[in-house]
Amino acid sequence: MPFFLLPLLINLLIGVGLQALGYLLMPKPKSTKTEEVSDMDNPTAEGGRPIPVVFGEVDVTGINIVWFGDKQTTTREVDA
Repeated sequence: MPFFLLPLLINLLIGVGLQALGYLLMPKPKSTKTEEVSDMDNPTAEGGRPIPVVFGEVDVTGINIVWFGDKQTTTREVDA
């Protein structure tokens, strides 16, 4: 009985090894943002932009609003 399982285990090990090798040799995708995508991160007010429909709790970026307020950064020091 153990001799019937030996070829199955050998084929299984070879298959897993080839899958791991294929994953390691797979080309990595380039994750560069185009100018259009990075431009939509800031809120704007323009016609023709899609209106997101949200179900549940989701962070919506690049929304289309009329007024956002004064954009500024404030640096503060925290005493440890």
